[in-house]
Amino acid sequence: MYADVVLTADRIETLTEEDRPGDALAVTDGRIVAVGPAAEIAALRGPATAVHDFPGATVLPGLVDVHAHPVWGSIEIGRGVDLSGAPTLDAVLERVATAAHGLPADAWITGYDLDVNAFDGEPAGTALGARFPGRPVSLMTQDAHALVISPRAVERAGLTGRETFTDASQVVTGPDGLPTGYVLELQAMDLVFAHYPEVPLATAAAYVTTQLGLLADGGLTGLHALDFTDPSEDVYRHIEAHGELPLRIRCSPLVPADSPPEVWQRIAGQQGLHGRRWHVEGAKFMLDGTADNGTAWFDHPDCHGENRAPLWRDLDAYRAAVRFFTERGIPTATHAIGDRAVRHALDVIEEAGPAGRAPHRIEHIESLPDELLGRFAELDVVASLQPVHGTRHTRADGTDNWSRRIGPERAARGWRTRDLLDHGAVVALGSDWPIGPGDPRTSLADCQLRRPVEEPDTRPVQPSQALTAREAYSGMTRAAARAAGAAHELGRIAPGYLADLTVLGGNPLELTPAAQARNPVLATVVGGRVRLS
Repeated sequence: MYADVVLTADRIETLTEEDRPGDALAVTDGRIVAVGPAAEIAALRGPATAVHDFPGATVLPGLVDVHAHPVWGSIEIGRGVDLSGAPTLDAVLERVATAAHGLPADAWITGYDLDVNAFDGEPAGTALGARFPGRPVSLMTQDAHALVISPRAVERAGLTGRETFTDASQVVTGPDGLPTGYVLELQAMDLVFAHYPEVPLATAAAYVTTQLGLLADGGLTGLHALDFTDPSEDVYRHIEAHGELPLRIRCSPLVPADSPPEVWQRIAGQQGLHGRRWHVEGAKFMLDGTADNGTAWFDHPDCHGENRAPLWRDLDAYRAAVRFFTERGIPTATHAIGDRAVRHALDVIEEAGPAGRAPHRIEHIESLPDELLGRFAELDVVASLQPVHGTRHTRADGTDNWSRRIGPERAARGWRTRDLLDHGAVVALGSDWPIGPGDPRTSLADCQLRRPVEEPDTRPVQPSQALTAREAYSGMTRAAARAAGAAHELGRIAPGYLADLTVLGGNPLELTPAAQARNPVLATVVGGRVRLS
């Protein structure tokens, strides 16, 4: 029987020490049916076989980003001002001014990737009001857990500073009791989002299609979307009604902090929703916020007396919710940044036990004490990390906001990829896109260097936590498959596995990290369908 597709390259790299399969593979019905020398695979070529030759190239298991936000991220990028690389408040204001040029005086201006280090002290919307009087401006911080908004935006959203929330959200007020324009965490941010201009479905789908295409161009064949809010389902269905998603998406809806069982039941009912290349599986929790804005949960407060409380005020409700999903075979992913949040998540997972097909996960793990390193392997909990947060948002000299707030001892425990691996944990790697760079080649190079790959003169952050190339790429292949409970069909190049592949110009295991970041992506393959770059 002839194959549907045959690929040949210089090397098929499985990222394992055991497999040395050859330089060609064959695919039928979306799955790999044979791997070996090209001379042997040639026997599977028939008149209708699509043959793709990649001389000098290396074929890897498809790269998967295990933590991303493709829908809201694409929409924010599509309609907003890119503030990345704007280190000062003046630079931020100039970018906003450029975006506002020619728009009606009362039109909303939104932005993303705002560096809180641009402010002298706690962020506030005062400068936005002075520069853009009467205009609603809303800028999302780099960690996506806060907004800085102008006085007009405060007015349009009807914020008073007396709002109450079921989680640790806050509309920050000044000495006069009035809102400063600093809005912390999701429930408070939603009050502002509700007044943004609506984005038509077709426009939102176009934004998502564009950004997913760029992510695929970087070599991704899949990602785990740690959210599934409106309009995610409508966007995915619209894209598939008019074309094809360029990669697979595994969606895990957010369980809101302190939500009641009726909400849990609704999310449980979403499990199994799917299209051709997307499906809903798992439940996402946010046990704490972020260290940068003082809402993470550490054993001890930061230098401002903050970062000392969970987002879930009712911790018994968090425990009950994790148990609810676990008993139904639904794996959980808990956002836990501070040491106490990670400890509590591990304790609750230990009580709940395994969920079934896929393991439980803990996301971010930004500061981890020694005594917790071994518990991930003991409990079969996946450590889902985004080292690019450390390389891109912190500095080795400790002068960044994150390091200053939590202090040098806890900062030195940041993003412990090496230590977790050495303690037997499954370490799956992601970007938290759009908060981190979406190109996996950049993330993987940073993970090896512990600094931005394009900044050779920058001191690395915790260089002892660097990974080898093989370990880094395994974090987006084999470990990613394990995190999704799909190690039997993804993350490996072998007969019976799904034909999800990344074709690179050179073998990354033989390149420097800097060369890896520039390694050409020749094609991605999803279910045997080849997408040439």
